[in-house]
Amino acid sequence: MRQLWAGLVLVCLTGIGVGVGGALAQGSGPELTALARLTGAPTLEDSRRGTTLELSLTRPVPWRIFTLDGPPRLVLDFSQLDFTGTDGAAMTNGSERVASVAHGLWRPGWTRMVLELAAPLKVTRAGMRTAGAGAATLSVVLAPTSAEDFAANAGAPPSAVFTDEPGRDLAAPRTRQAGDRPLIVVLDPGHGGIDPGAEGDGVIEADLVLSFALELRELLLRAGGFEVVMTREDDRFVPLESRVSIARRAGADVFLSLHADALAQGRATGSTVYTLSEDASDIASQKLAERHDRGDLLAGVDLSRQGDEVALVLMDMARRETAPRSLALAAALVQGIHSATGSTHKTPQLQAGFSVLKAPDIPSALIELGYLSSKVDRDRLTDRQWRARAAQGIRDALQYWAIQDAAEAVRLRQ
Repeated sequence: MRQLWAGLVLVCLTGIGVGVGGALAQGSGPELTALARLTGAPTLEDSRRGTTLELSLTRPVPWRIFTLDGPPRLVLDFSQLDFTGTDGAAMTNGSERVASVAHGLWRPGWTRMVLELAAPLKVTRAGMRTAGAGAATLSVVLAPTSAEDFAANAGAPPSAVFTDEPGRDLAAPRTRQAGDRPLIVVLDPGHGGIDPGAEGDGVIEADLVLSFALELRELLLRAGGFEVVMTREDDRFVPLESRVSIARRAGADVFLSLHADALAQGRATGSTVYTLSEDASDIASQKLAERHDRGDLLAGVDLSRQGDEVALVLMDMARRETAPRSLALAAALVQGIHSATGSTHKTPQLQAGFSVLKAPDIPSALIELGYLSSKVDRDRLTDRQWRARAAQGIRDALQYWAIQDAAEAVRLRQ
């Protein structure tokens, strides 16, 4: 089983106030629409070396951990984790070192679990590991320590404190490209790190698409008129939603995700270009509204104090403009790749619900360069000359699309 350990870290976003303790009633708080839930009762077990806390989740979520003193407490914060049905009193039956457990909604999008410690304990190991079918397990190991050492290391770090400021400073909304500046292209080599992707006869998808993305970046930069941002530049794991966030922070005009899949059955060959399907768009908006930081849904729009209804309406408005631009982008990519290589799939333009295509305000496409399950495609994909031609086709497509898209933008402004 491949494992992803987050380690003892503070994970994403800003944090929360430090005055916890009795503020959270066990099992109290409004019902959540969380994407992650506990798959069983959390466990607390003492041993001679210390105490272990384990939580099994339906999916990995952002999380953070720190300690507070007076009285000594361990604080765990989670983004979108539903504690419904968890009995904090029952948890303490397995431990003499934890006096009580409280949990509940802390603020919109964040839940908190607080362990009041019967004696000072330090965190010796903490990590979230992934399991099959997208599940995850959080494990925290605690060991006895002195009251002095505990007090010296306790306290919420600056990144774990929310402020009461009325809003946030946002970058100015990026206007649609009109041909008067370089086109910002985000290249997203699929998979990476613990997720190698498909494999065919020793060829690994994550490595292959990274090589192609680096070659394509070089070609675009040499052509001029492009700025290129990569979601990853080496063999590392980047969560799917983080890839879209990278594109938004870069002010992307275009998002291209690069893949080379393998099929268990069938003989598919050739390149295919995907855009987000209409059936998936509503579901995509709902999941984005539930899962993302509110300031990261639409460029230049602060939704941190808005409910799902407002966020969904605004994302739908943005997608109505972006969807036809994505379709035009896909059509240009199909034509460009076919003209340069002659090797496109028999149905080269399709729609699907891929996560990386769900940004409502960025024209996006996923390019399956070929299929590693096909020897013909493997030979093409591992041929540097074929990859160079494919990259040239994509470059030509982007140049053509940018001209057409800019002309439309100018017409709309008049």
